[in-house]
Parts: sequence; C-alpha cells; structure tokens
Amino acid sequence: MKLFFKLLLILFFNGSLVFSQNYFPPAKGLWEQKDPKEFRIETKKLNAAIEFAEENEYSGSRDLRIAILKSFAHEPYHKILGPTKKRGGPAGIILKKGYQIASWGDISRVDMTFSVTKSYLSTVAGLAVDQSLISPKEKVSTTLWDTSFDGNHNQQITWEHLLNQSSDWSGTLWGSHDWADRPPKEGSIDQWKNRALYTPGSRFEYNDVRVNLLAYSLLQVWRKPLPQILKEQIMDPIGASSTWRWFGYENSWTEIDGHYVQSVSGGGHSGGGVFINTLDHARFGLLFLNEGAWNGKQLISKSWIKKATSSSPAQVNYGYMWWLNKKGTTRYWEGVPENVFYAAGFGGNFIVIVPDKELVIVTRWLEPSQIGHFVKDVLDAL
Repeated sequence: MKLFFKLLLILFFNGSLVFSQNYFPPAKGLWEQKDPKEFRIETKKLNAAIEFAEENEYSGSRDLRIAILKSFAHEPYHKILGPTKKRGGPAGIILKKGYQIASWGDISRVDMTFSVTKSYLSTVAGLAVDQSLISPKEKVSTTLWDTSFDGNHNQQITWEHLLNQSSDWSGTLWGSHDWADRPPKEGSIDQWKNRALYTPGSRFEYNDVRVNLLAYSLLQVWRKPLPQILKEQIMDPIGASSTWRWFGYENSWTEIDGHYVQSVSGGGHSGGGVFINTLDHARFGLLFLNEGAWNGKQLISKSWIKKATSSSPAQVNYGYMWWLNKKGTTRYWEGVPENVFYAAGFGGNFIVIVPDKELVIVTRWLEPSQIGHFVKDVLDAL
C-alpha cells in the first residue's frame, strides 16, 4: 500500500512526465533543469516571451546613479545616501514546480533590486510576528519609546499601517522628510509640508521614508542587524548564496545595546537596499510559492504569507509590501490570474508568483510598463 501511494506521486500524462510536488534546489551544486516540454509547455511560445523580455530592456541609464537622480529629480533635497552599482542587462529565470525551465542573461550577477527589498523587509516583520515580538494591530509607539512616534497622529500608527503603507506618518528620518518623498506634481514646498494628515489606515501612499521607518522600528525590536535576521532565518535555510548584501545609508547608524548598527533601507531610492543575484531572488520566490515552507520545514508561517498577500483596506492591490494583481486598478495585468502576487522594484525588477501554475518568474531590467505583457506571454505558453 505504501508503495502504491509513492507511485501516485509521479503521474504520466500523454507520455510526458508530470511532477506532483515541488523540487527544492540544494544549497550548493547545480539547480536541476527540466525541458519545458516535460510540463507540456510550448517551447516556441516560451522562447518568444523571453525574447520579448530581452528586447524590452529598461530605458534608463545603466549607470544607476544617473537613472536615480533623473527619475526623482522632482523631489526637493533628494540625494543619494547609500551605495549604488552600475547594472547589467536583462536577465531572468522561470521556475515550474521549483525546476528551472528557462533563464536568460547573467543570472549570477549581483545587482541593485530597489523596492523588491520591501518584500524582504516585510518578511523580517513576518518573522517578528511569528515569534510574538510584535502584532500587526499593535501601535508601534507601545514598543518604541523614543521620539519617532510622538504626537497624537503618529501615536495612532500600527505595524500594519507601516506594512501596507497607509500610516501617513509625519516626520524626518535620516535627514529625509516624509513630505519630500514623491510629492504631488502640483503645489509648492510650503503646501506639501503643511498638508492635512490622513487618519492612519485610511489612505495608501507609497513612501520610502516611512518604509525606512519600518526598518528602523524593526531594528529596535530585533536588536540585531536586519540583514543578519534575514540571513539566519530565511536566506541560509533556502540555500541562498553568500553574495547578496543589504545596505542602509551613510547616516543611518543608530546605537543598539552599546553598538552602532546600520538601519537598512527598504529600497534603492536614495541608494542602498538589497543587492542580489537572480538565482537568490528565485529561491525567495519559491519559498513564497510554497507558502513559507522549504523542503519540509516551515520557515515563516502560512498565516503570514496569507496576510502579506491579501488586499489592504486602503489599497486593493497592495498587501504587506507585496503587489497584487487585482482588476479595476492601474496595475492590473490583463489575462493574468488575480491571485498572482509580486515584488516590484525601480528599473523593472520583479519576482512574480503564479500559484495556480506553480510558477515563479524573476525578471530584471525589463521596461516596467511591459511586465504584464511579458507575464501573459509566459502563461500563454503553458
């Protein structure tokens, strides 16, 4: 009987082998590859999708200092405070049930990944929730007793508000003002500084200063560098390389128990953030495809994965720093399932999870406006 059930794990369909459970690549050694045909994928269509990604490279400069300063020129006082790195060309990888079925470009090259960092930061928050260090509905001011959350408005902010970017926190962190980050296209500095504040939780606003505040707040809770937490509890267990780094700013150092520790940034908007290769991104995506489990070990809870990838009250297509493919939004990808979720960063960096198809797609330096087109092309090959 046991043998019968083992045999059920491997199914044959029209002479093609279909794998019924996901493969997890070893920490070292080659990542096993499968011919797309083994999963009844049309190779010609898949290759056409990859060719599309290669031909639609991000239009910004490969010198990312130039690209950053040009893209955020509207922001008053904006400057680069953390490390940057010239980028490579288009690259990516596609996993089916954990197996590599396609790749392009230099997938071992370490590059900046900008706001994809936010999904890694969210995961560090998830570990803190799992270990009962914080609760999403808890006010951050009950944990942090410094001046970061002083005032009637800021005292209302919960961890959840920081995670889903609906806090409307008001203040200055590491010399950067919340109001100067992605200000409205119209108006003046005086208008932006003296704006009316929204009740925390009522309005979504993408804002890196507030994301960096989340990183700082989590550092106060963990009392260890956040890259160390991510490495020990997530990246090492999933077999990631030793080449990735997570940086903050030159002025984002703070004292923790008598030691100066760098508070990391949630993206590369002002430099810093996670620098990583495509293969390590793919491992991280595979962890989320498997609801936080890696080769039989639960690294982060299923309940956290569900919370992180569920719609926020103030923004239907945003969870806890993961984007969601929801109809009726400007980011909706036509022809792509609504349960698809993804991490996204400046310059066309994406980790896309397609649960229904047991698929992970990592693509880098793709013109951002073309991501929906590309993902649909990949799915059309299945």
